Amino acid sequence: MSLIPDAARAMVGASDPPIRVEISRQDIRKYSMATEQRQRKFLDGDEAPPMFLFGALRQIGPIEDLGPDGIPAGSLLPNLPLKRVMAGGTKTRYFRAVRPGDVLIASRSLAEIYEKSGSQGPLIFLVYKLDVRTETGEPVVEELQTRIVR
Repeated sequence: MSLIPDAARAMVGASDPPIRVEISRQDIRKYSMATEQRQRKFLDGDEAPPMFLFGALRQIGPIEDLGPDGIPAGSLLPNLPLKRVMAGGTKTRYFRAVRPGDVLIASRSLAEIYEKSGSQGPLIFLVYKLDVRTETGEPVVEELQTRIVR
């Protein structure tokens, strides 16, 4: 018997509304300083470090809107019988650098849901796909992120 309800399986393919982000040199410089980058192209804000988008794509909102695991409500998290959500890893593919003046569109969808048995009980895996492109459609980043629910 599957732990994954039909309603959760039906969410595969569902997407969050696209996020539009304008990249500024100042944002790149601040991120580079905060993360102790050493390369001049990052410190001068000519190019964003690889993990820059992780923060740039986060929606800003009150902490009260976060669930017990720090995940915002409505973030494509299906109602599951297991409740504890953990990071399961990411696979990221970069197509080109992020630069000041870029206008990026990020689309996120629930790509897959499956279950496995672990040494301490059942696990449900949620795989999300993030697709980041320029406003003109040029690919920038593609990421697969796995969350593990136990």
